[in-house]
Amino acid sequence: MKSVFLFGECMVELQRVTATSLRQSFAGDVYNTGVYLKRTFSDINTHLVTAIGQDSFSQAMLQSFADEAINTDMVFKSPDKIAGLYAIQTDSQGERSFTYWRSDSAARQVMQFIDDAAISKITQADMVFFSGISLAVIKPEDRDTFWQLIKQCKQAGVSIVFDPNYRARMWQNPQQAKAQFDIAFGLADLALPGVDDFDQLYGINTVDEIIAFCQPYTINELVIKNGENGINYVINDQQQHFSITPVTNVVDTTSAGDSFNGVYLGARLSGLDINTAIKLASQAAGFVIQHKGAIAPKIEFNQFIERQKSMIK
Repeated sequence: MKSVFLFGECMVELQRVTATSLRQSFAGDVYNTGVYLKRTFSDINTHLVTAIGQDSFSQAMLQSFADEAINTDMVFKSPDKIAGLYAIQTDSQGERSFTYWRSDSAARQVMQFIDDAAISKITQADMVFFSGISLAVIKPEDRDTFWQLIKQCKQAGVSIVFDPNYRARMWQNPQQAKAQFDIAFGLADLALPGVDDFDQLYGINTVDEIIAFCQPYTINELVIKNGENGINYVINDQQQHFSITPVTNVVDTTSAGDSFNGVYLGARLSGLDINTAIKLASQAAGFVIQHKGAIAPKIEFNQFIERQKSMIK
């Protein structure tokens, strides 16, 4: 079996249902990616690398990982921290706004649990994935240790995947984020940026400018997500554009990029060509944004994605 290790944070999600009631679930960009990857490609061994607490929310979160068939051997339990939490609201166009309580979450300590046994497992993977949010969550004093691990993975032949997923409020300043992203782009074999990420952090808002920005790095596969304007990719120095059919019934854009990432990475690990991978991933993202919350209903998603997969065989 192919294996992928995803570094990041899963949080308690509270979504407003009415003015006085909330629905509780679990989500987080890297966790969401893992869910959609595993749902679509069940034969890929999918590991989440994170830390949780020992409280009841954390125990329920651990059960949700198991329910999604995500391997929990790298989910560490902090003795004194708890899981982070966020509340989400969506407007009439499906655009979301968030309120976070995560500054002291267990996931910030994850690198303190990575011992030689964990390193041995991770460096035998086929792929390691992390995001800009993953980097922001890790305590600044632990980031050097994280980069040492990623370098070990790269030297061992593991494919390194990075999605910038920039969130300004999580960084002390833009310069700090840029410094970390520079290391990430320098190590990445595959990058999955969104135009919005580059616009917010670098003031770059065109595909050509993003391609030029990434050119000095040794990124083998660059996939640029540009919303309704489609996907652009560069592989083997060849640039292509992939058009998508915009969704008319947008309910909640949460996890659009995450679901794309998960299905795309699973497709590539499964040997699908880049155009087929983008098509399947775009269809998955289009389905997800027609449902509330980061994680779409499992049965409905699985039925949908199996129909799409059957059409490409």
